[in-house]
Amino acid sequence: MFELHHLSAQEQADWLRRGDITPTELASHYLERIERLDPGLGAFTTVTGEAALARAAYVETTVSRAVALWGLPLGDKDLSARAGVRTTYGSRLFADFVPEESDEIVRVLDEAGGVSLGKTNAPEFGMPSYTESLVAPPARNPYDTTLGAGGSSGGAAVAVAAGLLPVAPGSDGGGSIRIPAAATGLVGLKPSRGRVPANPGFASLGGLVAPGPIARTVADAAMLLDAMTEGGPYQYATRAPSWDGGALLNAAVRGEGRFEIGVMTTSPWDSAYDITIAPEAWAALDAAVNELTVLGHGLEELALEPDDTYGPAFRTIWQAGAANIPAEREQLDLLEPLTRWLVARGRELGARDLAGALTTLTQFERSVIRQFSRVDAVLTPALALTPRPVGWYDQVDAERNFEQQVQYTPFTSFANVAGLPAITLPVAVTDAGLPMGVQLIGRPGGEHTLLAIGAQLERRFAWQRRHPPQW
Repeated sequence: MFELHHLSAQEQADWLRRGDITPTELASHYLERIERLDPGLGAFTTVTGEAALARAAYVETTVSRAVALWGLPLGDKDLSARAGVRTTYGSRLFADFVPEESDEIVRVLDEAGGVSLGKTNAPEFGMPSYTESLVAPPARNPYDTTLGAGGSSGGAAVAVAAGLLPVAPGSDGGGSIRIPAAATGLVGLKPSRGRVPANPGFASLGGLVAPGPIARTVADAAMLLDAMTEGGPYQYATRAPSWDGGALLNAAVRGEGRFEIGVMTTSPWDSAYDITIAPEAWAALDAAVNELTVLGHGLEELALEPDDTYGPAFRTIWQAGAANIPAEREQLDLLEPLTRWLVARGRELGARDLAGALTTLTQFERSVIRQFSRVDAVLTPALALTPRPVGWYDQVDAERNFEQQVQYTPFTSFANVAGLPAITLPVAVTDAGLPMGVQLIGRPGGEHTLLAIGAQLERRFAWQRRHPPQW
């Protein structure tokens, strides 16, 4: 039976503009699904139904239909503040916090005409790559609710995969958009450093974090990224191009071009941990390679030059990033074991440690861009393993926890360090019915190429027609 959430986000936006459905009717459809289905999924930490319907009515009567997301339902990741709405940052430390001001990315999406239905689930301060916290239920994979959804944008991915939202914004500091998108059969796009004027990444330690979209289709992802990017003006010098009037969406819709693509199964973590690529990940990579070959792209094998400095430097930045979490004395007891460990280690670091790590990662960035310069994009597995069970990560031994995160997702963090755009594409389904994907990494500012290739693969694999069996 057809239902509104079976439409792509683009199709829903078209229906809204034509008047086939109103923003209030569409918001009501999703709010009903959230109320009925989300208790078993953990996609949302806070649902703002009354405020969402008031916002939808306001959009109908006041906001121009020319804006990019007119009347389209969204969810704010629970690491982004919205004025007057409980924002926990995934932590018991902020369990009852209600901010007075909204973050810039929230304001940008409001200006684009979006209708927020609430806050999507995230782990404590977005530090882990899985969404299981002590302040909310875990985000469960709609394809198998005994499995996790990845993180840190796990709630956003669950919401889109289960048809609780048409599309959702996330943020990515080491894979936090791409990991949950890959785990739940979606498209996840981390833009180039500086591409999105709101929260461009420069203010985060090491320039790692970038906002980006999670969506069912490549075109839906491009539509949301265009809306994020339009929210200028730029406030930093950046190598990424400024907003170009919907060109990202055009690239995703047209899906044109033949490109040189490097195929890579090495990672910068190989010398630090035992990295094993599961057969299901190999199968997804092989499927993508076969289709890209049929499409006429040039493919060549590519391997990262060994670099023993990456792992220690990234760990240092990860720990240093936790040092400013606002917890002192007895407040530290409210933090989860992993976060408490990160805070302690981060506060032990000296200026020389931090300066050395930043220098190392800057050198790594230049090295990666040089190594990738002869190709238009680099293809890797999205994840090394199948989606992990809820509770799989060690909650006592922080060192073991970090190792598990690296072993699950060794191919994502270095794109953040290098500031490169990267997209995950759900090209395969395992014998057990679980989605598996691949990742494409582009040149600086090369989102157009990733979207074009992604659109071509989407036509071949038709993943937009897949839905979790019960949702």
